[in-house]
Amino acid sequence: MSNQFIDLRSDTVTRPSKAMREAIANAEVGDDVFGEDPTVNKLQETVSSLLGKENALFVSSGCLSNQLALKSHTEMGDEVIMEQDAHMFNYETAAPSIMSAVQVKTIPGIRGVFRVEELPPHIRPAIYYMPRTRVICIENTHNRAGGAIFPIDEIKKISAFCKERGIIFHLDGARLWNASVATGIPMKEWAQYFDSVSVCFSKGLGAPVGSSICGSKEFVKKAHKWRKVFGGGMRQSGIIAAGALYAIQHNVERLKEDHEKAKYFSQELSKLKSFEIDLESVQTNIVIVDVQKTGKTPQEVIALLQAQGVLISVGTFTKFRALMHLDVSMEQVKFATEKFKQIFD
Repeated sequence: MSNQFIDLRSDTVTRPSKAMREAIANAEVGDDVFGEDPTVNKLQETVSSLLGKENALFVSSGCLSNQLALKSHTEMGDEVIMEQDAHMFNYETAAPSIMSAVQVKTIPGIRGVFRVEELPPHIRPAIYYMPRTRVICIENTHNRAGGAIFPIDEIKKISAFCKERGIIFHLDGARLWNASVATGIPMKEWAQYFDSVSVCFSKGLGAPVGSSICGSKEFVKKAHKWRKVFGGGMRQSGIIAAGALYAIQHNVERLKEDHEKAKYFSQELSKLKSFEIDLESVQTNIVIVDVQKTGKTPQEVIALLQAQGVLISVGTFTKFRALMHLDVSMEQVKFATEKFKQIFD
């Protein structure tokens, strides 16, 4: 489908380039369940070094990396706090309750951000008939908030808050690469405030498969065990790890191009009276557009654009989502913008 359409549904639709395919084809492999795959080991060492963590574990998806973090950090009956629009709460199929038997408590945020001052009323007192507040999770960049960046100054405060109270701090950093490129703040600086960090290779970086979960040696040891239990052990997985390594080496800095496309797209669509866009939230590669003024549902808008050769996806009940990525050029973004104008101007 993506060969025939301008595909803005997600940055996960990217396909490996010729050079990435060559890296994959030439990957040195071994049995990763035995810890003997040299390409996987190199990827894990690269990621842990980039994030300043003791160790890293290569896994098949961002959902798996987040859920391994919760499983490794918690006990049955614990409570996990996250923002109400978080990916872990909305798009991971109730996995915290299924895989870890934990309860999720959500906090409303602004562009995916809650402040440290809002946290105290949500922390459970140490009473036997209440769940233990065990983990606080944030998402950076925030998918449902339109790729908004969680401010590092607020992260520092929340980190200190967690340390004071013995609460674990986890980062769903699937698109942390975008936050780093947009702000100029190194990955290691973002990651230092968290006990565990998940990063994804198959979104803006353009690898076909994979994520990584990072943290202390003891944490990764636990996550490694649970990866096996969850069915995530892979054998000669250096084949896919090679794509992730190539992505880290070649596709990080170019993310700024996706951010420029998103800025252009959002600014142009904001000129149409039919749409409402929070331009301040467009900080990276995601654009969320409210369509209520059109009198149509997001699904109806999606169908109209698909008929014109442009693919977008549902964001929420009243919004659609468009993501910029390495497989769509600025010329194609401009073409897509013109199709919107033809239909809604």
